[in-house]
Amino acid sequence: MSGPHHQPKVSEREARQVAEAAREQDWRKPSFAKELFLGRFRLDLIHPHPMPATEQAQRGEEFLAKLRDFCETKIDGALIEREARIPDAVIDGLKEIGALGMKIDTKYGGLGLTQVYYNKALALVGSVSPAVGALLSAHQSIGLPQPLKQFGTPEQKETYLPRLARTDISAFLLTEPDVGSDPARLATTAVPDGDEYVIDGVKLWTTNGVVADLMVVMARVPKSEGHKGGITAFIVEAGSEGVTVENRNSFMGLRGLENGVTRFHRVRVPAANRIGPEGAGLKIALTTLNTGRLSLPAMCVGAGKWCLKIAREWTSVREQWGKPVAHHEAVGAKISFIAATTFALEAVVDLSSQMADEDRNDIRIEAALAKLYGSEMAWLIADELVQIRGGRGYETAESLAARGERAVPAEQLLRDLRINRIFEGSTEIMHLLIAREAVDAHLAVAGDIIDPDKTLGDKAKAGARAGVFYARWLPKLVAGPGRLPLSYGDFHPAGHTDLSTHLRYVERTSRKLARSTFYAMSRWQGRMETKQGFLGRIVDIGAELFAMSAACVRAELLRSTGDHGREAYQLADAFCRQSRIRVEELFGRLWTNTDDLDRTVVKGVLSGTYTWLEEGILDPSGDGAWIADATPGPSDRENVHRPIR
Repeated sequence: MSGPHHQPKVSEREARQVAEAAREQDWRKPSFAKELFLGRFRLDLIHPHPMPATEQAQRGEEFLAKLRDFCETKIDGALIEREARIPDAVIDGLKEIGALGMKIDTKYGGLGLTQVYYNKALALVGSVSPAVGALLSAHQSIGLPQPLKQFGTPEQKETYLPRLARTDISAFLLTEPDVGSDPARLATTAVPDGDEYVIDGVKLWTTNGVVADLMVVMARVPKSEGHKGGITAFIVEAGSEGVTVENRNSFMGLRGLENGVTRFHRVRVPAANRIGPEGAGLKIALTTLNTGRLSLPAMCVGAGKWCLKIAREWTSVREQWGKPVAHHEAVGAKISFIAATTFALEAVVDLSSQMADEDRNDIRIEAALAKLYGSEMAWLIADELVQIRGGRGYETAESLAARGERAVPAEQLLRDLRINRIFEGSTEIMHLLIAREAVDAHLAVAGDIIDPDKTLGDKAKAGARAGVFYARWLPKLVAGPGRLPLSYGDFHPAGHTDLSTHLRYVERTSRKLARSTFYAMSRWQGRMETKQGFLGRIVDIGAELFAMSAACVRAELLRSTGDHGREAYQLADAFCRQSRIRVEELFGRLWTNTDDLDRTVVKGVLSGTYTWLEEGILDPSGDGAWIADATPGPSDRENVHRPIR
């Protein structure tokens, strides 16, 4: 397969400018997670836990009941896995019950579900067939409905949303064979020609692209007289002349995924099909992903619940050395981890989703943290389930059934979940994205000091601004309510576990996290963006603190509503204690690590110093030819790279 033509040559500085220009620059609403990274624990932003309106909840529950019946009677997950495709009857049935329009407003024929209930629906579908969950998610979370909702014209909404709600499947096309997380090198072009654009290029890993009726295509408009140019979003009819699906890709997991390679050869698109102005494509993509990312952790929650169910059923009947294996400490610890972490993941997703529905807070960091944390922890949960099941965890469901045992697809779940650490922004990209937002306040006051393009005068002014900011901010990081025993008394009701101690820990630790970030910026200044190991650990600490906060707030919500309150407090307590151990390990690795030595080893590997270590094997993959800079993994849903500076 040939790559796209006219591959742009882009410097690191130019790539940084493109990525930074696509960022949403302003913070017009409060952000719990942003404040957390700055050492300010704003419990008031998430407690009491926000709740959906009664009418919204009723509508959501009614659809969940209908969807549950459909999943139980119409979707055969084993068949989809075996045949590596979703049957037409399933897709037609999803259209009939309105599943394509879950997030589309009722005035356009959609169901108008909230983010909370949309996520619950994805978790339900994903527990039966992750491939079906991925189809619905790609269609609505990042496909055409979401950008149309936020950026479409009234005419575009009236034309396309009714189709998308009932009959038409959509796909999102950004990634190219040579371009994964660096959009500055995007090669697909859209050349203006009268009242049309002519699109040429190739898109890779187009989830839903094989079956899509409508596509959101990101293409570069050349700058010319009357045209601002830049990366721009277009609505493209899949049946347009010149659109060709060249390959249906196959993967480790999600075998029913309709993912392919799509080529555009002189595809003519009306100017009326442009979403937003020229040059706004990346901003549209990033804004769409702010809430769209919540679909993946939602399906991770469903996976966690399924793992807990299987672990409980298996370990209560499987005996070893005279007692059920669940009562052996080594296995019991894994069960506790699965239960506590599933509780926390659901808390994170529900809280973030309800905050998205209310639109009172800016949740760009919360959604990113939910995606990062959910995908990493769900993978660990599934891995622990495979370990608990032993040989039966590694054996396929089909093989288990063939010899008369219950067909539990534990190994399939592990394969299916693996992509979530790559989809919609790999873990490494998410670390950089969140870190950039986490240090935004610092760069706003001190960024010019470390910018090599700024004049001495600009640097002097930035130094003065920074002095004022840090003189006010740093003293507040020394002490806070986390030192006061009764500061979070609401979370220590009579007869229940004391969760207030964990909230005090979060408050103290958020201040420690902010101090650590400040020390690092003071030490490395302009080199901070190269310290990706350090930044990743900072973000991982913040993710744990956010999850602890969400778990405690959810436990208190369940207690106040009389719904499993005591058990919820126990699960929240177990999760927080497990999380605190991880946090302390991460803090230890902030300053004691092998990052410098690792860089030395990498240089040796790339220079061929260690090729002797590769001797004694055969390479079954071919002649060693590569497509340069191709990003590993199906990442058409991957977030664009946003450097720290």
